[in-house]
Amino acid sequence: MHLRYSNTGCPAGDSQWEPTAEQGGDSRPGAVTSTAEGRSHWGRMDMVLSSEVFLPDADNTSPSVTFLQELPSYQSILRRRTSAGGTQDRRQNNHGFARPPAAAKRNFVERAGVKSEAVVRSIREYALNIPEKRKLRDIQEANVKYLSGWDQLKQTRNKSWKKFLDETKELSSYLELWRNDIHSIEGKFGTGIKSYFSFLRFLVLLNFIIFVLMFSFITLPSTISQYGVLNSSYVKVPPKDIEPQCTVYTISGTKGLVYFYTYIIDLLSGTGFLEMTSLFYGYYRIDMVHFSAIKYNLPLAYLLTTLVYLSLSLIWIVKRSVEGFKQSFVREEDPFQSYCNKIFAGWDFCITDPNASRLKHSSLKYELKTDLEEERLRQKKARRTTEEKLRIYCLRIFLNIFVLALLSGCFYSIYRATIYSQENISNVSSKMTFEGNLFVQYLPSIVITLANFIAPLFFSYIIKFEEYSPAFEIRLTLMRCVFVRLANIGVLLFSLGNRIVCANEKCKACGYNYELYPCWESRVGQEMYKLMIFDFIIIFAVAVFVDFPRKLLVTYCSCKPIQWCGLQKFQIPENVLEIVYGQTICWIGTFYSPLLPAIATIKYFIVFYIKKISLMHTCRPSKKSVRASSSNFFFLAVLLIGLILAFIPLGLSMTRIRSSKACGPFVNFNSSWDVVPRTIRGFPTALQKVLNGIASEAFAVPFFMVICLIMFYFIALAGAYKRVVDQLREQLVMESRDKQFLIRKLTEAQKRS
Repeated sequence: MHLRYSNTGCPAGDSQWEPTAEQGGDSRPGAVTSTAEGRSHWGRMDMVLSSEVFLPDADNTSPSVTFLQELPSYQSILRRRTSAGGTQDRRQNNHGFARPPAAAKRNFVERAGVKSEAVVRSIREYALNIPEKRKLRDIQEANVKYLSGWDQLKQTRNKSWKKFLDETKELSSYLELWRNDIHSIEGKFGTGIKSYFSFLRFLVLLNFIIFVLMFSFITLPSTISQYGVLNSSYVKVPPKDIEPQCTVYTISGTKGLVYFYTYIIDLLSGTGFLEMTSLFYGYYRIDMVHFSAIKYNLPLAYLLTTLVYLSLSLIWIVKRSVEGFKQSFVREEDPFQSYCNKIFAGWDFCITDPNASRLKHSSLKYELKTDLEEERLRQKKARRTTEEKLRIYCLRIFLNIFVLALLSGCFYSIYRATIYSQENISNVSSKMTFEGNLFVQYLPSIVITLANFIAPLFFSYIIKFEEYSPAFEIRLTLMRCVFVRLANIGVLLFSLGNRIVCANEKCKACGYNYELYPCWESRVGQEMYKLMIFDFIIIFAVAVFVDFPRKLLVTYCSCKPIQWCGLQKFQIPENVLEIVYGQTICWIGTFYSPLLPAIATIKYFIVFYIKKISLMHTCRPSKKSVRASSSNFFFLAVLLIGLILAFIPLGLSMTRIRSSKACGPFVNFNSSWDVVPRTIRGFPTALQKVLNGIASEAFAVPFFMVICLIMFYFIALAGAYKRVVDQLREQLVMESRDKQFLIRKLTEAQKRS
């Protein structure tokens, strides 16, 4: 028997329920069977009930069936009768597809949600089953002959264009980098680990695009002009009012007898023969490039390209992170819904490997235990006495003081290592051995790597004593690790900045320490280059000399301590922090080393295969699974923090620190940013007035007010959407209660029959 709401044969305003036997179904009272099209499943029946029966009519006439008035949703609507008039129509429109057809064709189109029969959309976009989609397709095809010739042409054109876009998108998917590899990883280990490798692919593409920008607008014009290709020339205007010693820039170690290991040191540290190549800032000493009648302003192009790649990175990251933020925002639910989602919708159907399926089982079990532990901690927190709260707060204050002391020690060690390295690099003697010279060059990188390794170990240990919830423990530990990794780069740059911009008499002549840093931009680029190379060496060495021997020991040695340690866990957050750290170095170093994005692209390309081999053969996934939607948002949020950190030193070096007078394209300017005002002064007078007006306070204040109004509008819109989401969640809860009520009533009816 199929329950159907009907008003046929009834007086106006009356309504009734009539049982209908369909396809041989049992017509006994209380019996329920399914039809061929599945119309009697609980979800469709619930929509019928909620949209037609539970709501009062326009005449405020109550349903004729007495027990329906006892439904929780109906009682809730009666309590809010004052607002029911405005919401009935909206709810009926939203659930209009559940209404039984009076005129079959017109009502079926309304059920599909089509506002006009002439509207052409993809059949896939409608929430209908296959038979209903076929009926809708027949209706759309039948209506074509009633359209005008222009409308038919528009329909045909829209269909052809949509088909072309779909085929193009399908074809481009086959050209996607690592498509089969990532699908294989997703099938064996789920979407959480797949999201890490997708994130790695995103960084490869981002760095490749940055490299194309820097090479096309900076490296290629400079190389063409210096080698005289295409009859091009360059103009070098000597700087005025500059002390002669500021323009002296000599590279040590490139003359006379050079040992072979010196080339290895130069290759690893960016000094020697690499220092005056297109890899570093000092190579680009061109002021203007002439291509026949075209003048190419290289300093302006250098500055604008830097701003473009930073802006492109920001826009791309924000665009991708907004999608993850929407999903993570929607997933904020109460504990009961969280349990239901994990039990009924927590399985990852992309998994095909048996070992991965067992891992997913244990992961779901761990998540449920974590949720129960959080609930237990919430109850324990509610029962805490004043003395216990005071003890916990004191302990947390003490542990945070310890964390600050640990961070201070790491920062001071990096500062001292940087100072020692910079002082001894300039005073390298021929008596220093190969190992000693390499150690001095890489001392800041070594100290930073040790700090990145030691500090998280302490963070993971002391977090256990702070008595936070498991989820908050993970987030707090990760944020501390993010702060350590990114702050270490900041301390390194701060140490270099103090050495470059000194306050004694030596710096007054040139505005910077020209004795230690005749071309300080290239020196900063060398430090970023060394950090990039050393980070890759560490990733490769850990995979080959730590994970692989550990795999052999666990496989072939039965000692209890070794078996207790087990295989190395493939921790997604730690691996993400690792590559975000490298990407932050790339963003900062690209201004000082224009070809550094090419090195980063090659690095991440190789890292992809290193991590894939480690995951497949030498590591095991962590039981603490990460949901793909939330992990994507976390990855991009951390990457955005690294990008913001990159803006700070680059902005200061462009605007506050005097550019080198012995190298680089900005030798004729006090700072890199001065090329913009000078370029504007060469524009026509009218355009200068417009640009000066945009940069003035008269434009900035109204613009700021308009931006504030727009921001307030979107905040209000977000609040309205949040209220709608809350109402929908409340409606879902009421519908679940209605289902329980109906099941109970049907069970009682079956027992009576």
